[in-house]
Amino acid sequence: MVMDSLVSLPTSHCHSPLFTSKPHSSSATTTSTSVSFSLSPPPQPPEPNIRRPKSINSSPKHKISSNPLKNFSTTTPTPTPTPTTSTTNNNFSHAPSPGETTRTTQSLVSKLRLSSKLFPPPPPPPLLHDTRKATQISEPEAPSPELEKPENFRQHGKIFIGNLPSWIKKHEVAEFFRQFGPIKDVIVIKAHNEIHRNAGFGFVIYGGPPPVAEKSAVKAVEFDGVEFHGRVLTVKLDDGTRLKGKAEERARWVEGYQGQDLSNKSKWHQEREGSRRLFRKVLDSEPENWQKVVIAFERIDKPSRREFGLMVNYYARRGDMHRARETFERMRSRGIEPTSHVYTNLVHAYAVGRDMEEALSCVRKMKEEGIEITLVTYSILVRGFAKIGNSEAADYWFEEAKERHTPLNAIIYGNIVYAHCQTCNMERAEALVREMEEEGIDAPIDIYHTMMDGYTMIGNEEKCLIVFERLKECGFTPSIISYGCLINLYAKIGKVSKALEVSKMMESAGIKHNMKTYSMLINGYLKLKDWANAFAIFEDLVKDGLKPDVVLYNNIIQAFCGMGNMDRAIHTVKEMQKERHRPTTRTFMPIIHGFARAGEMRRALEVFDMMRRSGCIPTVHTFNALILGLTEKRQMEKAVEILDEMTLAGITPNEHTYTTIMHGYASLGDTGKAFEYFSKLRNEGLELDVYTYEALLKACCKSGRMQSALVVTKEMAAQNIPRNTFVYNILIDGWARRGDVWEAADLIQQMKQEGVQPDIHTYTSFINACCKAGDMLRATKSIQEMDAIGIKPNVKTYTTLIHGWARASLPEKALKCFEEMKLAGLKPDKAVYHCLMTSLLSRATVAEAYIYSGVLSVCREMIVSGLTVDMGTAVHWSRCLRKIERSGGELTEALQKTFPPDWNSYHTIAAKSDPETDDEPESDDEDNDVYLDNVTDGDNDLDDEDLNRLW
Repeated sequence: MVMDSLVSLPTSHCHSPLFTSKPHSSSATTTSTSVSFSLSPPPQPPEPNIRRPKSINSSPKHKISSNPLKNFSTTTPTPTPTPTTSTTNNNFSHAPSPGETTRTTQSLVSKLRLSSKLFPPPPPPPLLHDTRKATQISEPEAPSPELEKPENFRQHGKIFIGNLPSWIKKHEVAEFFRQFGPIKDVIVIKAHNEIHRNAGFGFVIYGGPPPVAEKSAVKAVEFDGVEFHGRVLTVKLDDGTRLKGKAEERARWVEGYQGQDLSNKSKWHQEREGSRRLFRKVLDSEPENWQKVVIAFERIDKPSRREFGLMVNYYARRGDMHRARETFERMRSRGIEPTSHVYTNLVHAYAVGRDMEEALSCVRKMKEEGIEITLVTYSILVRGFAKIGNSEAADYWFEEAKERHTPLNAIIYGNIVYAHCQTCNMERAEALVREMEEEGIDAPIDIYHTMMDGYTMIGNEEKCLIVFERLKECGFTPSIISYGCLINLYAKIGKVSKALEVSKMMESAGIKHNMKTYSMLINGYLKLKDWANAFAIFEDLVKDGLKPDVVLYNNIIQAFCGMGNMDRAIHTVKEMQKERHRPTTRTFMPIIHGFARAGEMRRALEVFDMMRRSGCIPTVHTFNALILGLTEKRQMEKAVEILDEMTLAGITPNEHTYTTIMHGYASLGDTGKAFEYFSKLRNEGLELDVYTYEALLKACCKSGRMQSALVVTKEMAAQNIPRNTFVYNILIDGWARRGDVWEAADLIQQMKQEGVQPDIHTYTSFINACCKAGDMLRATKSIQEMDAIGIKPNVKTYTTLIHGWARASLPEKALKCFEEMKLAGLKPDKAVYHCLMTSLLSRATVAEAYIYSGVLSVCREMIVSGLTVDMGTAVHWSRCLRKIERSGGELTEALQKTFPPDWNSYHTIAAKSDPETDDEPESDDEDNDVYLDNVTDGDNDLDDEDLNRLW
């Protein structure tokens, strides 16, 4: 993002308009409005000459509670004077009577019922030695109720979590442990003195039937020692100790053994004023240390509107909308009415947190209470809607601001321009800039950067360069953000060489690279799959003394996975953890996907477990990668188990999840299961796209149910989903499996009529249909048609054609096709050699002498290429050889060099067990079909587009 924060955005630095050529008027200035409060302390009130009631126990080490309301109790015999009373009434020289105390306390409790629910009283502090002695002497026979053992208080499905960060909240704990099962409740134990922080431990109670809850708890306990927000958690089953302790405390409370808070509050005003000054000092000097700021605020015994407003403003700048709202409500609960500044800060907090509904509710509340909505409030609303991409709402509040406040300033204009740039509506953005300049408001440099970023999003290089040149003409010095916009532009449009030129220009201007500019260059090379240059940029970054962040580490891991160097990718993750960077799900996603595509599911599951132990919660994309690897290996039972575990972890499957499982069952020809998951996908209201119907068509065609495939195509037409090239390829391949060349030819004609261009897979499937039908003349014409439209046959096309000539008992044509393939620069693979050699050997007994020479030449090529056939192929070929050369010969000797190393031992055992195998029927066509089943399935592998769908 090239824009600075809202409050700190400058308003008048430009000396010339952005899109006009009128001269600059140096006298034009613009005043900006910011959210700020005076930090000068108010005059200190004189110390009242009053007598305060002395406390029974004056322990100097006992701290004053941060919550003055939680110490009120109906049984407290000694009154606690409130600050309000001490400042308004000077006649307190006599101590109140017990009756007056009881009535006062009861009235306070009745008024503070909600506060007592929100802030329950803490457990009673231990009394001093003398008080305990007096209690023991006066009540020696106090009964102690007998309680059961801790084991009897144990709750099924409940686990103990220790070493939690003190700032963690319940929803964050629930979000992490939800992956092991449905959660019924989360209990986080609050600290004794600071109720807004926890004591470092808590409990999670899993829901569902007792067996399911206990199973979820046991599964969670297996991850004892997992890293969670920088802490190593202690996870174990609850032993019932806490419930037993609560029962004992409840019993003591019923018997009347609760303690009393009798802390001494001397020099209250001096202490309060000192804590207020300390809070403002910490807020000014150490705003980044939020813990110190919060502690300083909590030490103020009775914060005023100023302190509450400063705290809401602090949380707003951090984007912590929940704590900002909590502070706001605490202020109102004390009877302090908010001002326009406080409301504006609260709106800012919601805008930063992108919760615009709550921000609008605050604005409505301001209107109801008659509080003025300032220009700063409108500017924050426009900025908030710009961040979530709602330019229409941003326009609405901008127009309302124009009606109520004139003139506007550069800040709100910059925000509305940013809103339209984010939605790529550059015409409206240009009109707003012209309108701003016509009103005499000079554009700051940030608006130039916003316009450049908008042109980068739409890939308009020309206008982006115009804005950059105009920036320099207006007297601005290009900053690293200016050059970064250009680098980002060229990296996104694939012109990385020009991005490097801008980089050198920036360095010549004395501006050094930062983490963002380096990341842009690396992303540009990753887009081009230029791994070497991506690593070179990374090395330059390290040489410049910059430490990589999480985003940069993720890019480098993606580069290693793209190269296939998975071990190095895992090593990079460990280096990342050593540098105290917390990995994300995007860190592990390329590694899991890489192992899944390579078929190494064991290592993929290991990385998945490593991700969990690093504190990352699995997402739907992570589970999709695992399911993809299992379906490619046709391990559908394990894929369904992953789907069940995904549902148990509370992660809802998406369209790609079900589509991947449908493709897995389609590859097995299981039409019933494919339609079952199609029904689940539709019943859950997920979107049906062309990829979903492709899986159904593949299942139908694989099982030979072409009529069902036609029904699926009709439903696609009813859903207005057009048939693409891949859909036609599946249908043509289905008819090709049945040898129906007429239906396949009709589909090709439909493709051309609908404007869908056939590709290499289309023609390969059609040639397969011709070969199975024995129409080799039409297959040859298809090759000529491919040459005419510029589509070159690939290895699979030639393999299909060779198989067709072999089926037609024309081995000489197969040899000729084999030579043409080599002349075209294609390297034969194992399937080609298998198909050609099988057809030649089966006809060698009745063919002419040149067939022998062809077999020998093909055999020599296989030996040179280092190809070795499997044991089944070797057995089949050996049977053919015995018919050609009964006692062995040159052909047998040459061909046996391509057999497996253990062929001799296998051949000896087979000869002893079954010496007469020459009369067994041959099935060379079926043998070749094994290699031809996937002639048109090669395009099913995931490419970059499918990987983007996986994300």
